[in-house]
Amino acid sequence: MKTSYTVLFITIIILIICGSSYAQNAFFPQSFIGNWKGTLTWTVPGKSPQSFTMRLNIQPADSGRYTWQIIYGDEDPTTSPKVDNRPYVLIPVDTAKGHWVVDERNSIILDSYWIANRFTGVFAVGGSTIFDAYWIDAEGLHVEFVTYNSKPLNTTGGTSKEIPPVESYQIKSVQRGVLKKQ
Repeated sequence: MKTSYTVLFITIIILIICGSSYAQNAFFPQSFIGNWKGTLTWTVPGKSPQSFTMRLNIQPADSGRYTWQIIYGDEDPTTSPKVDNRPYVLIPVDTAKGHWVVDERNSIILDSYWIANRFTGVFAVGGSTIFDAYWIDAEGLHVEFVTYNSKPLNTTGGTSKEIPPVESYQIKSVQRGVLKKQ
């Protein structure tokens, strides 16, 4: 009798683990599909925040791929004559592990991951490292970009085996916004 309860318990645990893994992977990118629009606020230390329109259009394409079109600026030329249209492609690499790439279609490919209910990535360009995150909640689709200097501002510690060296970095800017499905 005790053995059958143990087997039943183990079976239930396995089903819960497999089911939660499937549910989390089924959420992305399916729940992100749509045309999203909102305002991003760009904050740089020591400067007044700037706000601008951001659109993110995610649609099924071919072979399990999706469009990942980012448009910065307003399409109305009377309010903002500069529109930055970035027609990227979202490509699955290993969806069981949450691994995707954003192909900028210009030889730049950014690795990103669906983890902890967020689509996140880290990349470096021109001396800056950028952490990006996208997630959905009741407010809408959240977008966040944190930019920091790629070289450490300070290295401290390192005085013993118990106290390793620790690097800290200068935050250069933060961009945040919530996009609504159109």
